[in-house]
Amino acid sequence: MTAQAPRTVVSFHAHPDDEALLTTGTLAKVASQGHRVVLVTATAGEAGLAAGSFGHAEVLAGHRLAELRRSAAAIGAARVELLGYADSGLHGEVQPGDGVEPFARADVDQAARRLAEILREERADVLTGYDATGGYGHPDHVMVHRVGARAAELAGTPVLLEATVDRTLLAGAVRWGRRLRLVPDAVDVAAFERAYSARAEITHRIDVRAWTPAKRAAMAAHASQATADSGDRTLAALLRLPGPLYRLALGREWFVERGRTRSGAMLDDVFATLG
Repeated sequence: MTAQAPRTVVSFHAHPDDEALLTTGTLAKVASQGHRVVLVTATAGEAGLAAGSFGHAEVLAGHRLAELRRSAAAIGAARVELLGYADSGLHGEVQPGDGVEPFARADVDQAARRLAEILREERADVLTGYDATGGYGHPDHVMVHRVGARAAELAGTPVLLEATVDRTLLAGAVRWGRRLRLVPDAVDVAAFERAYSARAEITHRIDVRAWTPAKRAAMAAHASQATADSGDRTLAALLRLPGPLYRLALGREWFVERGRTRSGAMLDDVFATLG
């Protein structure tokens, strides 16, 4: 049990499974230390890429929300909430229908008020969102960045940490993967040099190596997103990594604290700047 007084982290994501790749190590770590973790997703991820056997979007949505709850249990999260927007699709191709608005087309202030209500209910100390690029540019992820920033402002949440990846490490890993023929030729390597955040911008690097079993369980919970009718999925490939290699590749998680410029080493505690 941590010597700190219990804190609350609200972690905001676009779709079920987004939390697993970027934040579940950190969330499992703080939950194990006695802090409260709340997961919020904007959508049910019904436009996600999955095998056709999952059927209609409504069926897939149900699967994905059940998977999110299993992921939350794996990391010790205390609460899961859904804002209720439609999944916009990888390129924002989903159109409004049946009164459900795609998240990428939502009014930022309106969506932020929904999230801010949860932040106030929870008296959140920390909100996690996404960096300005939305990682790799998915329109729903870019909207998480915008809505998260506005919600933290509305609710007066003290710390906003934007989940990201060290662009230098990621681009280097992809280049090595190409040389070793582990990365398909169709993958645009140059795109990874524009994705996520430059190392100089990153304020937090959280060591989650001791929590990679929980992170792996959270990833495995999202079975629908490890399937495809053709090709391979990133989630499936990562889950096949042997334990030591998985721990090496996924044992760190990165964040940019909004409104703060890094001076010195990156921080290894999401509560470090709360005082």
